[in-house]
Amino acid sequence: MKRVLIISGLLISTLSVRAEYQNHTTEDYIDLWKNSAVEQMHQFNIPASITLAQGILESGNGNSKLARHANNHFGIKCHENWEGGTFYQDDDEVNECFRSYTNASESYVDHSLFLKNRPRYADLFKLSMTDYKGWAHGLKSAGYATNPKYASLLIELIEKYNLEQYDLVPRPEKTEDLLVVTEEPVTQVTEISKPGSVDEIELAETKHKVYENKKAVHYVVVQKGDTFYRIAEEFNMGMWQLYKYNELGRRDVLKEGEIIYISPKSNKGSKGNNVHVCEQDMTLRQVSQLEGIKLEKLMSYNFSDNPDKILPKGTKVILR
Repeated sequence: MKRVLIISGLLISTLSVRAEYQNHTTEDYIDLWKNSAVEQMHQFNIPASITLAQGILESGNGNSKLARHANNHFGIKCHENWEGGTFYQDDDEVNECFRSYTNASESYVDHSLFLKNRPRYADLFKLSMTDYKGWAHGLKSAGYATNPKYASLLIELIEKYNLEQYDLVPRPEKTEDLLVVTEEPVTQVTEISKPGSVDEIELAETKHKVYENKKAVHYVVVQKGDTFYRIAEEFNMGMWQLYKYNELGRRDVLKEGEIIYISPKSNKGSKGNNVHVCEQDMTLRQVSQLEGIKLEKLMSYNFSDNPDKILPKGTKVILR
């Protein structure tokens, strides 16, 4: 059966998600970051319940000044070997240095690395993944926080919001061979008239319609409520594949209407498709998603070292 689906104005938002952090309830925070916590659990063996509880407590549901202005959800200070961004505010002492991140997902990754790479937390990794009480007391004993009630506060959050359920989420299977559709073959798109639009096509009967551009790159369009985890699970992929194919880093919050590739992007535009003319202000990163071309290749073709620099409307971007 043929259907007609017109999708227009599909632009990838590369702006900071800091506005997302304001005025969140605890339930909002859990919904936003539970998948990131589960992902970190599978990668670093840190219970998702602990990560979520620490994020809730340390960032005030993402509403704290440190979270809003520095994307720091775990109160991690700079320490002597830190070479990233910085943010200063009063804490145990006046004007202390805290780590600052491009986005909150980086904070989640750095939190995992912070625990994994410091000897004082080594005993925690000997505990069961479901022993959230042991982890909570261990973090306090190892000196993660100075509050004497830190362990009990974490445990209270975990039990009040049933965060321990996320410790039981099974590890998704990883595969080197991308399986785009599990039951039906990928439908071929006969033609894409321009970036961000789809002509009449055959559509597979799946939750997400799978599209293919002229370079045989497959993608889906993000629907409301989608996450990397859900899309990866639907197509039997590892989340690492989605991150790699889309060159987006470890984001957790997807925007409705985004293009997300489920197979590797091409190295250059198709024959005859040499230039993309920006129809509005945008970035090379956004052009990369719209055209299905690897970002590093676009940067090379256009002699750019900044993929997020705003390109004014009318700018011509070389595609091959």
